Amino acid sequence: MIKYLENAADFKEIISKGTVLVDFYADWCGPCRMLGPVLEKLSKERTDVTVLKVDVDTFGALSQQFSVFSIPTMILFKDGKPVGKQVGYKAFSQLVDFIDNN
Repeated sequence: MIKYLENAADFKEIISKGTVLVDFYADWCGPCRMLGPVLEKLSKERTDVTVLKVDVDTFGALSQQFSVFSIPTMILFKDGKPVGKQVGYKAFSQLVDFIDNN
């Protein structure tokens, strides 16, 4: 399932449990739009992973906190701790490897 961050106060709670792939994106970003179907497939096939989309235009402070300078940027959290970061469009197999190897 893909979740969209609606309130910055919810961020810590969402990432605190299990494996969460946070996608920092913007609606106007072409590579971000290309990544959308890949994340949909990931969320359906990997039910052990929560995908959280964070709009950088709405949540700029979070983007700064995690040093997001280019989008899309994906940060993998495990039980609240960042364990890996990927920048740019990634294919499904690359994301699965990224999750499994971190």
